[in-house]
Amino acid sequence: MILIHCPYCDETRPEIEFANAGEAHVARPEDPSTFDDSQWEGFLFIRSNPRGRHHERWRHIHGCGRFFNAIRDTVTDKFETTYKAGEPRR
Repeated sequence: MILIHCPYCDETRPEIEFANAGEAHVARPEDPSTFDDSQWEGFLFIRSNPRGRHHERWRHIHGCGRFFNAIRDTVTDKFETTYKAGEPRR
């Protein structure tokens, strides 16, 4: 069983209480009206898929319901750390 620490609840709970929300720290476009179709494709769908350490966004769906960021190793599935949304990348 994978255990994940919610930085808002300050509890470590089973993975089933959480939902992965994709890559963390994806910058939104400053002026979306200037984007063409290929730029929107890149923003909405193209993500890195690294082997190893990866910054991800998670949601504690069966707890506080808040989004937070995590650093997880994609090879071992181990969580290095979690931190609140809005905090700088670690």
